[in-house]
Amino acid sequence: LQTMSGNEDDWLALKPQEPSPSQCCGSGCKPCIYDVYEKELAQWERAKAKQDKSLLMEKKEQSNNSELNPDTFTAFNISSVEQLTEDTYQYKFELPGNSSLQLSLGQHIVLRGVVNGLEVQRAYTPISPGNAEGYFEVLMKCYEAGLMSQYIKTWKKGDTVFWRGPFGGFPYRPNKYGELLMLASGTGLAPMLPILQSITDDEEDETFVTLVGCFRTFDKIYLKPLLQDLARYWNVRIFYVLSQETSLENLPWSYQENTYIARLDEDLMKTIINSCRRKPFVLICGSSAFNEDMNRYLKAAGIEENSCFVF
Repeated sequence: LQTMSGNEDDWLALKPQEPSPSQCCGSGCKPCIYDVYEKELAQWERAKAKQDKSLLMEKKEQSNNSELNPDTFTAFNISSVEQLTEDTYQYKFELPGNSSLQLSLGQHIVLRGVVNGLEVQRAYTPISPGNAEGYFEVLMKCYEAGLMSQYIKTWKKGDTVFWRGPFGGFPYRPNKYGELLMLASGTGLAPMLPILQSITDDEEDETFVTLVGCFRTFDKIYLKPLLQDLARYWNVRIFYVLSQETSLENLPWSYQENTYIARLDEDLMKTIINSCRRKPFVLICGSSAFNEDMNRYLKAAGIEENSCFVF
């Protein structure tokens, strides 16, 4: 009898833990953390019924081969940390050899962190090209009170963090759209960059792109050198909408003609859409309030819902 109850305890210790709401990133991932839990629970129940612990081993093996996987968290090492603005950082992660993440355009990956004993998960979109070899880069904003931000702020070069994915994405095909209008608020720039770079890298792709980056002030614009490089392409225009700057004269002259000191409202949206060279297909990424506002302004400007994609 003694061995039986000891055995029971062993099995209980191996039972998967049900996720708490904080662990779900809310991005509609397939599989969601809850789907993964259901799958692991079923696996545990099968193994327990057969009293065979080796049936639990398969999920352990996946997580050490440094390959991204939607079902299992995989460890990646941080190779560099760069502070971009007062609250935004760019992190570079190592990939083994010259392998690449092989993400489709605009796909996101999910980070797992533990803060005060609570597991948290959040979705982020890598900004490096999907075919970048040996590394990937993620842009992250740290919020004063954010749970995940408390964890991210402790990172330094050489640390190991856990990711799974990829999920979502925008099914882009070269020359499918006449013009893409990208509306990005803050770190909402992230899913736009791989799409924009895939267009500028492909000489056959003649899609026009108008990127509208919404930031509070000039100092808050991320990745200025990269954006300035992209804006040199014949088919790319980049506008900045700065809601808390006081005057265009405070900006470098090279930014003055393509910057609006304003909020992106219905009137400005109409102005931008009227300046598009073809009827645009619109990509939107920002906070949920930003996304709702943009949808409303686009509707007022006559852009149908089936001509929009929200990340």
